[in-house]
Amino acid sequence: MAAEPEPSTSKGVTEIRQLSIIIKWAGNEYPLTELTDQDTVAVLRHEIFKLTQVRPERQKLINLRYKGKVAPDDTKLCVLDLKHNFKLMMVGSTEAAIESAMQLPDDIAEVIDDFDVAEEEDLVEKSPVYLAKVQRRVREYKITEINPPREGKRLLVLDIDYTLFDHRSPAENASELMRPYLHEFLESCYKYYDIVIWSATGMRWIEEKMKLLGVSNNPNYKIMFYLDSTAMISVYTIERGVLDVKPLGLIWGQYPQYSSKNTVMLDDIQRNFLMNPRSGLRVRPFRQAHISRHTDKELLKLTKYLIDLARYCDDFDTVNHRKWQHYDPRKRRTQ
Repeated sequence: MAAEPEPSTSKGVTEIRQLSIIIKWAGNEYPLTELTDQDTVAVLRHEIFKLTQVRPERQKLINLRYKGKVAPDDTKLCVLDLKHNFKLMMVGSTEAAIESAMQLPDDIAEVIDDFDVAEEEDLVEKSPVYLAKVQRRVREYKITEINPPREGKRLLVLDIDYTLFDHRSPAENASELMRPYLHEFLESCYKYYDIVIWSATGMRWIEEKMKLLGVSNNPNYKIMFYLDSTAMISVYTIERGVLDVKPLGLIWGQYPQYSSKNTVMLDDIQRNFLMNPRSGLRVRPFRQAHISRHTDKELLKLTKYLIDLARYCDDFDTVNHRKWQHYDPRKRRTQ
């Protein structure tokens, strides 16, 4: 599997420099290597939160100064003249109710409404800063392959929470929270697509949910691999600040047989598509399973769409997934 080439620089294009910062907090040191000098202080705070669980608004960054004052969140790190392995002293406390790794993690969608990101898609998707982050993921993130890719298949990337599974409603067993037609959907799509599961949670939790749902050992289809939250990257948007998103370039860089021409990603949260907006299909969230499971037919409808797409469309870039419910393969035209 060949990695994508490094992004080139030319006249008029700012050279992007990787930063290495060491966070000193609570008597410990935390190396931070995910940043570039084109990231902002807001992105730095977000990365610190991921390392320490100290929320950005609770972080006091003692020696991060700009013009003699505390560096504002919109300040680019390149203007702070940070040396290699700069030691940043932080004071701050974690929340009292931080959940353990094996507990159900908080879903950001519960506290932040999703939004129409069309105006910011181009800014994020084409940003040299974020493309450089994707290239680093391609180089450094190790994909643990469960089953090998098959020749000639398209790629289907699936979210879990609220896409395949209602993870918050009370139930006696996982089958009561499983979205209707899940196994039929996966079995039918498997004939045309290699399937990847990508969740914004930890790998242990992904593996546990796949076992509970009977996905990991189903004889009628196979999952190629799982991706967790550590495969995501952080981006900055004007409307919503720092967000974690799922860059398909990570997969395409390690598996060059896949691209935007033959890949579809399903998720209930639109912002996860910011790096690849034309490859994302936002599904209706599956909530209140005890009520909606009797009427929900989303996966049944998506099965037909995805099969039609695989059979009749040679280039997925010519299709508008936002209009998937109106797709007519007989028209064979750009929607």
